[in-house]
Order: sequence, then C-alpha cells, then structure tokens
Amino acid sequence: MQGGGKARPGPAELPAVMLLNGDCLDKKSEEPKENGHEEAEGGDESSGQEVIVIQDTGFTVKISVPGIETFSLQVSPQEMVQEIHQVLMDREDTCHRTCFSLQLDGNVLDNFSELRTIEGLEEGSMLRVVEEPYTVREARIHVRHIRDLLKSLDPSDAFNGVDCNSLSFLSVFTDGDLGDSGKRKKKGIEMEPIDCTPPEHILPGSKERPLCALQPQNRDWKPLQCLKVLTMSGWNPPPGNRKMHGDLMYLFVITAEDRHVSITASTRGFYLNQSTAYNFNPKPASPRFLSHSLVELLNQISPTFKKNFALLQKKRVQRHPFERIATPFQVYSWTAPQVEHAMDCVRAEDAYTSRLGYEEHIPGQTRDWNEELQTTRELPRKNLPERLLRERAIFKVHSDFTAAATRGAMAVIDGNVMAINPSEETKMQMFIWNNIFFSLGFDVRDHYKDFGGDVAAYVAPTNDLNGVRTYNAVDVEGLYTLGTVVVDYRGYRVTAQSIIPGILEREQEQSVIYGSIDFGKTVVSHPRYLELLEKTSRPLKIQRHRVLNDRDEEVELCSSVECKGIIGNDGRHYILDLLRTFPPDLNFLPVAGEELPEDCRRAGFPKPHRHKLCCLRQELVDAFVEHRYLLFMKLAAIQLMQQKANRAESSGPLENGACEAGASESPEALEAAEEGASGLAKVKELAETIASDSGPAVDPKSREVIQNACKAVGSVSSTSFDIRFNPDIFSPGVRFPESCQDEVRDQKQLLKDAAAFLLSCQIPGLVKDCTDHTVLPMDGATLAEAMHQRGINIRYLGKVLDFVLRSPARPQLDHIYKIGISELITRSAKHIFKTYLQGVELSGLSAAISHFLNCFLSSFPNPVAHLPADELVSKKKNKRRKNRPPGGADNTAWAVMTPQELWKDICQEAKSYFDFRLECETVDQAVETFGLQKITLLREISLKTGIQILLKEYSFDSRHKPAFTEEDVLNIFPVVKHVNPKASDAFHFFQSGQAKVQQGFLKEGCELITEALNLFNNVYGAMHVEICACLRLLARLHYIMGDYAEALSNQQKAVLMSERVLGIEHPNTIQEYMHLALYCFASSQLSTALSLLYRARYLLLLVFGEDHPEMALLDNNIGLVLHGVMEYELALRFLENALSINAKYHGAKSLKVALSHHLVARVYESKAEFRSALQHEKEGYTIYKSQLGENHEKTKESSDYLKCLTQQAVALQRTMNEIYRNGSSANIVPLKVTAPSMASVLEQLHIINGILFIPLSQKDLENLKAEVVRRHQLQETSKAATREAAATAAAAAAAGSREEATSSLLPGDDPPTLSSV
Repeated sequence: MQGGGKARPGPAELPAVMLLNGDCLDKKSEEPKENGHEEAEGGDESSGQEVIVIQDTGFTVKISVPGIETFSLQVSPQEMVQEIHQVLMDREDTCHRTCFSLQLDGNVLDNFSELRTIEGLEEGSMLRVVEEPYTVREARIHVRHIRDLLKSLDPSDAFNGVDCNSLSFLSVFTDGDLGDSGKRKKKGIEMEPIDCTPPEHILPGSKERPLCALQPQNRDWKPLQCLKVLTMSGWNPPPGNRKMHGDLMYLFVITAEDRHVSITASTRGFYLNQSTAYNFNPKPASPRFLSHSLVELLNQISPTFKKNFALLQKKRVQRHPFERIATPFQVYSWTAPQVEHAMDCVRAEDAYTSRLGYEEHIPGQTRDWNEELQTTRELPRKNLPERLLRERAIFKVHSDFTAAATRGAMAVIDGNVMAINPSEETKMQMFIWNNIFFSLGFDVRDHYKDFGGDVAAYVAPTNDLNGVRTYNAVDVEGLYTLGTVVVDYRGYRVTAQSIIPGILEREQEQSVIYGSIDFGKTVVSHPRYLELLEKTSRPLKIQRHRVLNDRDEEVELCSSVECKGIIGNDGRHYILDLLRTFPPDLNFLPVAGEELPEDCRRAGFPKPHRHKLCCLRQELVDAFVEHRYLLFMKLAAIQLMQQKANRAESSGPLENGACEAGASESPEALEAAEEGASGLAKVKELAETIASDSGPAVDPKSREVIQNACKAVGSVSSTSFDIRFNPDIFSPGVRFPESCQDEVRDQKQLLKDAAAFLLSCQIPGLVKDCTDHTVLPMDGATLAEAMHQRGINIRYLGKVLDFVLRSPARPQLDHIYKIGISELITRSAKHIFKTYLQGVELSGLSAAISHFLNCFLSSFPNPVAHLPADELVSKKKNKRRKNRPPGGADNTAWAVMTPQELWKDICQEAKSYFDFRLECETVDQAVETFGLQKITLLREISLKTGIQILLKEYSFDSRHKPAFTEEDVLNIFPVVKHVNPKASDAFHFFQSGQAKVQQGFLKEGCELITEALNLFNNVYGAMHVEICACLRLLARLHYIMGDYAEALSNQQKAVLMSERVLGIEHPNTIQEYMHLALYCFASSQLSTALSLLYRARYLLLLVFGEDHPEMALLDNNIGLVLHGVMEYELALRFLENALSINAKYHGAKSLKVALSHHLVARVYESKAEFRSALQHEKEGYTIYKSQLGENHEKTKESSDYLKCLTQQAVALQRTMNEIYRNGSSANIVPLKVTAPSMASVLEQLHIINGILFIPLSQKDLENLKAEVVRRHQLQETSKAATREAAATAAAAAAAGSREEATSSLLPGDDPPTLSSV
C-alpha cells in the first residue's frame, strides 16, 4: 500500500510512523537560531489550519466481487483507486485476483485518480470488481503475485536480504498478537500457571553465550506445501499461430500429489493443456476448466493445494501487518539458519533477465533516475498537502534509487556489467547500468596524488555523500545535486551516481562553469552559481571568498574550490564533488609554520593522517557556533553592565581592552553575566536593532559593545553575530589574493579554535554524559552515533578512550571502555579485511572469509586455509599438481595469513589510525585483558563487513580445531550508505508534541504526536525509524494517561518496527522489548512480560555482556516480576545482580543503590528472612539519610519500613522461643507474611523505569506551570541546550531519567540509539 496509513476495514493496524530517539530531537529543537537559519514556517497556527485539509473524513463503500458476498470497505477521499486494488489483493478472500477493474455504475475507474475526484462516489456506493482480459505483462504479474502468496510465511527472502524483507521474532515471545485479538484473551491471573524459569544461559553469572537463541524457530515457518514445483515451461514463448489463439505463456506445475501438468495462460485466463516435458500440444486437456485465476484452477486439480492454500492465507492474514510490509531500505541479517534451496520460478526469471534495470512498473524502458530525482525536488511546496506530496515523492524515489544502485554495484563487482572503458586496467574502469554511473574508489589518473592517493579516493565518496546530504537538507530551489549512493562490497568501494544529462558527450573541461577540476590551479566562477550558493552559505556557515587562479586573477567562490558547477542539457544547475563542504580538521592536517592552540598540542596534535581530506563534522560546526554565540551574548552583557556602572560613577570612556580579556571567560565576568536574564535580553534586542537598521537610533557606545563582542568571537560581520568558515583554508594548491590576508588570518584562527573546541569541550562533554548515564551506548554503532551527534569523528576514538582512562570516574565508564576497545579492534580488523578481500577471486570467497575469521577469533593456533579448487580437481590429477596452487600464487596470497600476523597488524592499525596502544598478540589475550566477548566481536565484524554466517554454536576456544569452516560462511552483503530524506512537517509536529508533553500538557502533546504519526505515514509509508520513536512515545503517553490497551498496541508496533528496520538485536530493539514488557505486566499478561524481559536480557548479553548499567534496570524489572509471581529465589538472583551493577556504575551511595537495597529487602521479607531484610533496608536508609536528609519522604518511608521489619522479626523470634519452650503444644500466632500485591509490584516497576504518576491539586498545577514558564525563559537566554524541562508532569505524569529523585517526561531516558545516517 504505497498510500501510507489510511483507514482500513476491520481492526486495521495501519502504517504508523517513526522518529529519532527523544534525545536527538530535543537537541535539535533547542538550537538557538542565531545564525540566521530561521525556518520559513508560518508559525504553528498556520500549520494547524492546514492539517484540517488532510483530515477529510473517511466514508464506506460496498465492494461486489464475483463468487463471494458483498462486503464494506472504509476509504478516505484522498486515497487513489489503486489503493483499493492493493487492499483487495491483500484480503484473504480476494487475494488471488490481480487483473480486474473497479466499476461504478458501469464506468471503469482510473487507477491513478483520487477518490474525491470521482463523480457519484459517496457513502454506500457499490463498486463492482470486473475481471479484465490478460496481457503478457498482466499474466506475469499474476504469477508473481501467486508465488508471493505461496511464499508469504517463508522467511528465506528476509535471510537472503531480498525485496526489503527483514526478520521479526516478537510473535514467538508473545505467542501471537497481544491485546484482544490475541490467542490468549485476558484471563484471571489465578488461572494462568506461569513457568518462570529462564533458560540457563540467561541467569546472572552464566558464561554461556549461545548464538542459536538469536533466531528461535518460528512455528509458522514450517512451510505448508501447496505445490512441489511452479515454474515457467520450456515451451515459452508461444509460437505465432498459438499467439493468435490468445496464448500468452506456458507454466509447468507438479502438484503435491505428484501430478505433472502443463498450464496455458491465455488472454481469458488459465487452463490445462496437453503438453508434456518433451511433446508440445497446446490443446486444452480434460477436465476443460478455464479459470480467470490460477489459484481457482489449481484448487480444481489438487485437493492438497486447496486445503493448504486456504490455511496459508488464513495464517498470512493473522500476522501483524508490520511483520510483512516491506521496509524502505534493505536490512541484512548477519546470521541465518541452514535453509533448503527450493525451486522458485520468479527468482529464476529475475536472475536470467538480471532485471537489467527493466523495472516492472515502467514496461519496456529503464528509469531515468536523474530526471525522477530532480523532478520530485521541483514539485510545489507552498502548503502542507503540497509539501507532503513532494516529500513522499522524494522519499520514494530515493529508496528505489538506493535499491537499484545497490543491485548495480554488486553486479559491477561480481563482474556482470561491461565497463564503458573496457580497455583500461580494472581499477580505472567505469560502468553504466540502469541509467546509473558507477566508479570504483581508486585514485585514477593521480587525481588525489596530493591528498593521499588511493586512501583519499576511498574516503572522498563518503565525504561527497555527506555534502550531498547537507545541500539536500538545505533544499534551495534551483540548485541540484546528484543522486548518490556509496556501496562497500567484497572489499571494494563503489560510488553510484545519477547521470547529468549530456555530461557523457562532452569533456569535463568544457562543462564545468564554476569551481575547479584540478584542485584550485584553474578556477572559474559564474554569477548564477554564486547567487544560488549564497542562499546555502548561512545555514552551512560557509564564507564567500576570493581565490587566485593560474593566471593570478581573483575569482569569487561560495564553496570549496573542488565543488564543480555544471549546467546539464536539461538547463538545471548541478553541483557535484562536495567532498570539502565542511572546513578541514587541523588536528589531522599538519601545516608547516602553523601552531595549534595549547589544548591540541597537549593531546599530541597535529598528527599526520593517511589522507588530507579530514573534515570537521556538521554537528561540530553547529555546536562550535552555538558555543560562540553564548560567549558573544555574555561578553556584550558584561560590557553593557560595565557601561551602566561607569555611567553611574562617572561618564568616563569605556575601555576597549575589556572585551578581549572577556573572551577568556573570567569567573567574575561570568558571575556578572548571571545577573539575571535582563542583561542578555537587552543584548539580544540591541543586536537585532543594529543588524536590522544602522540608523542613528542606536547609541554609538552600545554599537561599539556589539562590535567588540563580534570581534572577540571571530564573527565575519562587525554589526551582528555571524560565524562562517572558508572551506579552502589550508587546502594544498589554493592561493588567496593579497587583499584578503587579514580575512585569511582570522579564518585560520577560527579553524584552530574549532579544532581545540572538539578536544576541550566535545570529548569531555561526551565522557561526562556517559558518566551521568544520559548517554547509554550498548554496542559499537550506538557509541559511534553518540560521538557523531557531538561532532566527534571516529578517528578520535583513541582519544576518547584515553580520556576515559584518565577520567576520575573510570570504573563507572567501564562499559564505555569495553565498547570503545571492541570498536577499535573490529574497525582495525575491517581495514585489514578490506584489502585482504580484494585479492580473493569469487570461487575462494567462503574459504577466505572463514580463514580470516579463524585468524581473528579462534583460539586454534594454526588454522590452514582450504584452497578453492579442492572441490573440482579429480584425485588422479591431484598428485601431479600438489605443489602448484591453482590460478597462480597471487589469487591465494590470502591463504598464508596467520593469527599472530593478523593480530600484529590489528595492533599496528590501532596505533597508526587511532593512536591507541592495544598490546595484545592473540584474540584470547585481548578478551582476557579487556573483558570482551568473542561472540560480540563476531557480531561487530560481521555487521561492519556484511558477512553472513551460519546460525550454530561456534567453539571459539577450542585449541584442537578451528572455529569456522567454509560451510559456515553463507553470504557477503553490501554495506550501503545513502541519503535519508526527512519528513520536515511531521518532524515539526513531533517536536511541538514533545515540547507540550515536557510542559505537562499531556493531552495536547498526545494529539500533536498522533498528527505527526499521520504525517510521517504520509511521507514514509508504514515502516521507518522515525515512526518507531513516535509510536514509543505515544505508547508511553497512553500508558501514563491510563489507556493500557492503546499503550500495548502502539508499543507492539514499535517493537516490530524496530526489529524490522534496525535489526532484531539492535540496542533500540532491546529497549523497546523492555517497555513492552512493562505494559504487558500492567495488563496482567505476566508470562508474556517475563518472556519479553528474558529476550531483552539475552540480546543484551549477546550484544555487550552482563556488566552494563542497563542490565541493572533489566534485572530489577525481571526480579520485580518474579517477586510478584512468588518466585523468591530466582527474584533474588536478579535483584542482587542489579544491586552490584548499580553500586559499580552509580557509586555505592547513589539513590539507585538505595532503591536496589529496598527491592532486595522486600523479597527477603516475603521469604520471612528478616535479618537479611533488615540489613539491606538499613543500607538503603543510610543512603537516603545522607543524600536527602532526615525529613525527606523517602527517608521517612524507609524508616517506617525498618520499624515494620523489626516488629515482624521480633514476632518471629517470640514464636521461635515459644516453640523451644513448649515443644509442639506451643500456641503459635500465624505470621503475617504476604505475597506482594500486583499493585505494589507495578508501583516499584514505575519507580525504576522512571514513570511517575503525581497527583496534583489545581493550585499545584498553576504553580507548576508558572515555574515551567520561568525556567523556560531562563533557559532560553542562558543556555539553550540544557534539558531543563524538569518539574513537569502536570495532571499525571513524568517519565524520565530513571533516578527516582528526578521527574522529567519523555523517552529522555533512552540513550540515542537510532542512527540518522
């Protein structure tokens, strides 16, 4: 259903929408818009009005289908007729029809018209389904659709990474659907006997990390066999005279009963003919049965088919739609079980034609990708409906282009595409396939000689892609970029680009009218390009500047020199080669005669890097500018105050030197700046007045203040704050005119400051956030993302680790250190693996990869590589050829690698690339030294390189045989980087919704976020990472507002979507499982809650291991649920583990530890072991007392509980004494030890998960709102980035940092785990 989520019949679960994690959104929404990139949004009111346009009310139509009863269908006016087609092809009773038209009162409806444009279509109209004659294309589509229906439960497409299928295992753990449609309706809790024992490997302290549990066997996958074979017949295509009888093609079928039949697809439908495998006889066979649908024909001839096909469709329709909707971009699985390879006509046909770019839906022609990509950008965008249509079109074309480019890149590397310059050597070759241009990441014609040769040519494409992403995001009308996808496959990097019309017919020198083709020797400019690029310069912080060309003439540019402007034959202005959109990173670019600031020198910079294309990230540039803006405001405020003070004392002149000194942020100056927000507000007002109008209205002294502040922070304008970078500074070969020397000097200083800012602010900031656990990476990808969000490049990973090692809170950063080290090891191994694979021919691929994995991970000291020819060479010949490896020595150079050599290389790579000393000679030593897990290293290396391995238990530690054989390597997938077009309006709504919730207006927030969900669906379709975040937030809001069923349904979608779009063991998926478990528990589905928590624990063990702060939360959850079902021994194991982890990561005196003690004490109380209970509760009480004081309610609660425990202990002792004295005749008072109530367990669950329900009076509410507003103002002026939305949660709620003492709502507690790449 391309149409995104619209109303559907039945309990239609339709497409929802997905958003980045709470954190990253907040970060963006608080950016001060000082640098002039205000959005051109007409304010919220206008968008509120526009939304109404979209929410046309739905209506119901009746559908009449031949052979079944008429049924009703809910539709919405802006749906297309085609979408009704899709629904009918998906419904259980009409799914076997593909070739039909819809008619209203005898008129055929056009597939592509919207329902609201159709005359006479209204509530209750009757639409008739009318069977249409087939064409060859329609017959192919029909067979393809039937094959898809037959394979609808078969997961092999997901394991093979085909057609945007991906895996999901949630239904295995929830036993089908949750909620009312589930198999288990809500029963009373008592009736449900619960088996709570987790598998052995999930228990705390277990050292086993099985791999098979990652992909549990799903019962539905045992395929119901409907047919043995369905394939194209060898008699195709029909001969001329049969064609004139209406034969379109022939099929060959073997039924489950082993009957061989030949079928004719004709214009009127399908019938049996009399052909056999060797005799052609197209005459109809008996029984003469012509059916418009292939399914109806097969039902006639095979009873097994009839029974199983009906069952299969029933099961297919029962699955959650999110388990079967295609994802927008392909997700690959790094493990897969052994699957039988079955015959499949459609797959075989696709392989033959290799779908040579002839896409199904545009018959007979390849797609003009460039035209599609650019036309969608040109669509109008004045109001919301137009913008939605435009964004949807852009997103769709991008995901199609990415899929086609990936397929093409693989074909190029596998040698299936002819080069356009076949006579040149392989590295130099270029390819065109399906209207996409492919080039390899090698330095051809010494283009990058001065920048690092092949290494520079390898990073240039990703830098270029970042540039394309950025210019696309700024979205200036009239400026065009190329569709760009970067694919890493089998050790090669392929860049796929759409083709500028006419560029292949002319030489590059003639076409480039802006920029330089030789890195700055010859440079040209063009007024139209300057005008277009000027519009991007503010948001991208790029300074317009002049450079000298080879004839010493000045040329004006507004980008880096190698950014080229070409006008295509279509008259559009294209820019390409955007690899230096962002300023250079001086820490990795030593320049003779330039000295870096003290911060950089202390850290050992500048360091020569392998290439000279190191740039700062856009996030860093933005953070730096924001930092400078705050400095600017403070300086100006201080000076204004000084002026005021001076005026009061005497009207003496203002010292100009004051501002320069102010730049160093002296403490006194800062104190002065804190003197209320009024000073800053004045500065803001003043700065705006001066910037807007330099009339005499402004007092010259005040003007001087602004000028001084501008100068001090390095602003390019002297009247307003405006920081820009010149991307050509320090670029080899670029010269600047004499007249610009001052400007160049200032720019050099700015770049040095930015390099120092990364080391002195961003890295310490990241480490601090990790220490406070506001950032909680669980694996390499989430750590890399946390770094990227703060503008820290991965090449700084070694520096981040050094900083962690030197941090005073080193033990609390243990998890970060482990993740960092394993990321360092696997990235270094990946660099080596890349060059290793380039020397392997196709036939040796599985042997080479398994050999590499053995050297990398197996304890077996001397693995021997199996050379590829073994399978084929006959035994006799073999004797003579023993000494000579087939294919010459060079193709088998990989076979001589040894584990010692590989680990030596890894350590060298870590030192030279990341500047970090690893000091380990074998994998076992690395695992021992750093506390890593081999299974985690295997996962990381597989994800980074695209390897897929067999799902089985590997004996990594065996010293007698290698862990991997070549049969264990199933596949190698491409690793794809592409642009991610965004849904801007939806994002806006999501942010406004978040802000409302932060302020405590839950209902309004909920409405805005629901609206965002609709808009996201409109743009992205049903599946997307951003929809996932939206669903998670909605679930949490519904939960807080007491609507458990709605919370369950939304969270279930969030889990499914996270599994499908991010991966079944992605850290985000682990978190979604935990949220879902909580909502299940609250809905009394206890066994489901437990199995979800066990799944989350298993995944976290696999992805990282046990020693992670998040594990404490998980174990507390598990322990509480077990306590609730009276499994005390088990509960204690988990709770005590959580206690020790909390003590390690939060400090023995933290409130988290106090809470942990209390939870353990409660279990001991239930077991009537009062001494242990008292001991733990005392610990907790001591912490509360020291942290919160005697009078805090927590301290009092703890003290009361202690008294209660003491009384019970005394009572127990009395009873014991009584027994000792009087023997069995003692009069025993029964002890009051009760099982915990579900409500009390749920209350504790809320506390540890940071969900607080606060009952508030009206007066409290008013005070709270006033407080929020006051804080908001303070926040705005002083620092936009602190997440202060504290004392929130009016009416019901707050959910936040998981420390019971705080309460701020939203998934702020979830670490940012969704990659926005």
